[in-house]
Amino acid sequence: MDSFQTVSQIRRLLDSKQFSAVELCGYYLDRISKTDKQLNSFVAVEPERVIAKAKSADRAIAQREAKYLTGIPIAHKDIFCVRGRQTSCCSNILRTFIAPYDATIVANIAQSGGIYFGKTNMDEFAMGTSNRTSVWGPVLNPWDFDRVPGGSSGGSAAAVAAGLVPVATGSDTGGSIRQPAAFCGITGFKPTYGRVSRYGMVAFASSLDQAGTLTLTADDAALLFQIMQGSDRNDATSVGVPVSKKVTKHYPLTFGYSSEQLTDLNYDLVAPIEATRTTLERMGHTFIDIGVFDPDLAFATYYVISCAEASSNLARFDGIRFGSRTPSTTTFHDLYESTRSNGFGPEVKKRLLAGTYFLTSNSTESHLKKAQRIRRAIFDWYEKIFQQVDIILAPTTPSTAFRLNEQQNSTNIYRQDRFTVPVNLCGLPGISVPVGLVEGLPTGVQFIGPRFGDELVLDLAIRFQQETDWHQLHPPL
Repeated sequence: MDSFQTVSQIRRLLDSKQFSAVELCGYYLDRISKTDKQLNSFVAVEPERVIAKAKSADRAIAQREAKYLTGIPIAHKDIFCVRGRQTSCCSNILRTFIAPYDATIVANIAQSGGIYFGKTNMDEFAMGTSNRTSVWGPVLNPWDFDRVPGGSSGGSAAAVAAGLVPVATGSDTGGSIRQPAAFCGITGFKPTYGRVSRYGMVAFASSLDQAGTLTLTADDAALLFQIMQGSDRNDATSVGVPVSKKVTKHYPLTFGYSSEQLTDLNYDLVAPIEATRTTLERMGHTFIDIGVFDPDLAFATYYVISCAEASSNLARFDGIRFGSRTPSTTTFHDLYESTRSNGFGPEVKKRLLAGTYFLTSNSTESHLKKAQRIRRAIFDWYEKIFQQVDIILAPTTPSTAFRLNEQQNSTNIYRQDRFTVPVNLCGLPGISVPVGLVEGLPTGVQFIGPRFGDELVLDLAIRFQQETDWHQLHPPL
């Protein structure tokens, strides 16, 4: 059995009785038990429950009642609620939290027959770019165990890249699906803000968070998007946009491309991006130079807004309403201080302190309101660009995966997101696809579309992967 079958391939093989769902799930469970001791990509796996669901899937297939995901393994990032299961966000403060309901995307996937395998590791409360801030320990990159898989959806990315599951969910606040996808050599799709419900996804920054997928191919990302998307009455920010399997935009496309961005990359990453442009031109597409909105300004804007929203969202975790309570405290103040001091890790504390400062009366005007005005300027800049182009081609990351123990100051680590955060600030769809290896490590590029241009972005990525084979490379585990 091939560890790197796509969802589409598995569907055909299950329906043609090449193997059973029980055999398939048993194979992946065995692979997890052998491989994940090194990777640490999962924080919870439930073999008995998986096999029971697989037996039900086999009965549905035998009775020709199978849905598209029936019998197919799915892993969920530990930020999504699964009813009756621990949802810790990889934080001490939620170690004892058992979700009382399913997140909407978890429910949608389950209704389509997907078999929940377990929770994947992540940066604590999705705050990080390396997957080193998890209370359960860091995730390792399957291409090189000395390197990070990216964050915060690093567990999902590593699990898919290593062939432990064919697909996993993730969340993207400032690049947390696309960056680990690039570092691990897989496809990471972040939909338009609102196309996929956030209900049941523990909030980091509400105006930026978006659920998405990490898959082997863009074709799988498109299939999962059809299942996950849709308006949700439990999420006031969700939107109902009919999914079209046909892209109305006529090919070839006009691409926006910034040669200025290449000067901000590690030298070795320039060649794969230029090769991507050459491939797209061979496919008939044309390019125009669009310049670039100041990436450092966008990056600073993102951190002001995300930290302020995190400070507000995480205020509920106080040991009274939510979270694990610290025992042996005598006053309310001591309870609150002790619970949050012991419950949150250093990275979360740092961002909460910054966010609380941005929300104080003296700082709101000089920081938060200014950041919101710049956010609007970035939005207007992209709106203007998309009047001239159909898609933007951009780097996903400024480097390949950095070393696990590499000492980088916070600013350098945060700047790993400088090519991805504008997409979140504007609520745009973006997909990262692999485009080569640099010294044995994967790298990727982004296709960025206009708001609600998800189908176009996905269709382009599918066509691009039909012309290339970088997505067929897998780590030499």
